[in-house]
Amino acid sequence: MTDATIRDLLAAVARGDTPAEAAAARLVAAFRAAPYEDLGFARVDHHRAVRQGQPEVVFGLGKSTSQVVEIARRIVGRGHALLVTRATPEMGSAVATAIPGAGYEPVSRTIVRAATPDDGLAAPKPGGEAGRAKAGPVLVCCAGTSDLPVAEEAAVCAEALGLTVERLHDVGVAGIHRLLDQRNRLEAARVLIVVAGMEGALPSVVGGLTAAPVIAVPTSIGYGASFEGLAALLAMLNSCASGIAVMNIDNGFGAAALAARILLGSR
Repeated sequence: MTDATIRDLLAAVARGDTPAEAAAARLVAAFRAAPYEDLGFARVDHHRAVRQGQPEVVFGLGKSTSQVVEIARRIVGRGHALLVTRATPEMGSAVATAIPGAGYEPVSRTIVRAATPDDGLAAPKPGGEAGRAKAGPVLVCCAGTSDLPVAEEAAVCAEALGLTVERLHDVGVAGIHRLLDQRNRLEAARVLIVVAGMEGALPSVVGGLTAAPVIAVPTSIGYGASFEGLAALLAMLNSCASGIAVMNIDNGFGAAALAARILLGSR
């Protein structure tokens, strides 16, 4: 059960569609359930959706394929949407085999499965994870094609978190006319995620062109003096454009999570 499903349940009681006793029974059942499952190698946090509005996201890097599959089973078994980041193709194939409807995105290296009403134990109702109205648009801007894996991680994760996403690729400052030609799209976005490596200048330029919040993501792409993204990170942290938040190097998911907090946090 999530914040959204709790609100939907209370609204149904207020309308007279659901008896108060039935609503109380659902709430008691949800909160009597263990807040996490101890699998020995992981403690799966099933109450995160109640606390934060989104279920736990699985970080695949460093986990075995069997561990990812088992964690994914437990998340889906509670009726939550599934999102795995930094997943390998082997993990994607194994999860897709074990969990119908799960799909692997090779560029973003993510595994995604939406919550659906037929998941069993604690399936979300309309208006919950499966029925939440989309918010946005979030415009994911990518400086160069080499930055696409991080940009796509941000885009796919933002979509999985309930946001409407648009993409704008290969608009780095080496050919700034490519960005300026898309000025109308920059101005229409409610939040912008700007992904860049090398010198990391693109977020500063975008931040100076729009009033919307800009979430900057440095990537580890670049020649030796870029220090695997450190140069871009420092450039973004030192931006003179206001309203820019900076994520860790290559952290597309973190950018998506912040965009969701900005656009969905008050819901």
